[in-house]
This record gives sequence, structure tokens and C-alpha cells, in this order.
Amino acid sequence: MKPKRTILCVDDNEQSLSIRKVLLETRGYRVLAFSDAQQAMERFSQGGVDLVLTDLVMPGVDGSKLIRGIKHISPETPAILLSGKVKIYEHETNADVFLAKGMDLPAELLERIRVLLIRKRGPKRSQHRAQAPPAVAALSSNIASA
Repeated sequence: MKPKRTILCVDDNEQSLSIRKVLLETRGYRVLAFSDAQQAMERFSQGGVDLVLTDLVMPGVDGSKLIRGIKHISPETPAILLSGKVKIYEHETNADVFLAKGMDLPAELLERIRVLLIRKRGPKRSQHRAQAPPAVAALSSNIASA
């Protein structure tokens, strides 16, 4: 069984956070849920987070600033910025994806998470498994010629 991917989920709206947490957990993800961006940043700095999913508009540190801080620590960590108040985000952001909250969000969100995690992991290595490593091939040819 493959290890669960960990998603840091941040939203000041407890109901939205809870719904998103259940949605992701039922799809096999491990979810670290926070309603405060500062606490989320502290948890991120401990490591072990594969993707960040945050609301844009929050009191104190907003989602865009949170992602900027996360990318400063770990530029390769994928980040998704969500908003129910803003439909098009035209400001400079370090987020990999911006999504407006809406009726089609769950399916689109799950697909974007899947794609970003694949991109972070890199291409599958199974193509190279079919070939024997050079040391094994050399050993096999030495045995055959003996």
C-alpha cells in the first residue's frame, strides 16, 4: 500500500475547512487542517507536507502571503489558492493554481491535486525497471562466456 500524501489545508471558515478535510480524507489523503495561517506555517516548517491548499481571504496572514512564505521554505511544494469572494485573481501569486469556490469545485480540486502531486513526484521509474542494471548485464555476459 502506498503511503498517504499529506495536504496542509487552511481556511478561516471552520465549516468549509471541515467539508474539505472530509472530502480529501475519503480520497485517501492525510489532511492537516488549520483555521489560522500562522499556525499552518509553523506546522509546514516541521516538514512532511506534500501540498498546500489555502483560502485567499483570511484575517491576519492571507492565503497569498502564506503561500509566499511556504514557497520561500520549499519552492517545489505545490500550492492551491481558493476563494469564494474573488473569481479571478490577477495579482502576483506564488500559487501553482487559483480556483474560485463553486459547484464544480470538488471534482476540479481533486483533479488539480492529483496532477500537482504527480508533477512533484516526477515521471514513473517503471520504464527503466525492464532493463537490467549495467553491473548485472556485465556479470551475465561474463558468466555466459565462461
